Amino acid sequence: MSGVITASIVTVQITSNITSLVSEKRYGKDITIAALKGKLELITGCSSANVDLQLFDKDGKLVGVMDNDEAMLGSYPVDDNMRIHVIDRTPGVKPGQFEDVSKVEKFEISEEEYSQKADSVRAFKMRNKLGRFKEVSPEEEELQKQQERQEQKDAEAIPVGSRCEVKVAGAPPKRGEVMFVGTTDFKPGYWVGIKYDEPLGKNDGSVAGKRYFQCPPKYGGFVRPKDVEIGDFPEDDLGLGDDDEM
Repeated sequence: MSGVITASIVTVQITSNITSLVSEKRYGKDITIAALKGKLELITGCSSANVDLQLFDKDGKLVGVMDNDEAMLGSYPVDDNMRIHVIDRTPGVKPGQFEDVSKVEKFEISEEEYSQKADSVRAFKMRNKLGRFKEVSPEEEELQKQQERQEQKDAEAIPVGSRCEVKVAGAPPKRGEVMFVGTTDFKPGYWVGIKYDEPLGKNDGSVAGKRYFQCPPKYGGFVRPKDVEIGDFPEDDLGLGDDDEM
């Protein structure tokens, strides 16, 4: 095919027989087919030495095969929004094989080997005493133990079955009945499980698949002992939920 070459730009869709990806690219009509194949190799992964190029119109009909490497793109009846389909003729290449991640070799390392690496994230945290490797002063450790003992003492003073009022910072008070007191699997420390009088809670007495008490959905919640006041609190409709509860 031959014709008058112009310096105009054409926008085309790029597809191939080895991947489902579609790319939109702009090329000058004065680029040779050989040079175009080189550019398409970067897009499709198909070796430029082993490909055929097919040109399709906007309706998906085959216009022709661009088989002259020395010809220029503009010598073919290419127009905006047409599609250039790349066919990889490499022996053994199968459609979609470059998208099959199951055949990608994965890097695996044992716990012992990882612990010995000096350039790992864990090693960095250990060197800089970050996260769980942060050093705690004796004063901080003692303060933490005091807080834990106080929390346990507060929890032991809350009888299951008692009427209560929950006052979490930044939220209106809510009334209900104490259904659970103790430690949990979802977070450390002591928690008080409440069955609220109204559907103002977060759950049905279970968290992360483990049940601590029974109540209807949205009637259950867990708060810290310090946020619970035991007393003669008749049922009432108070407040809304709060993000500090579990």
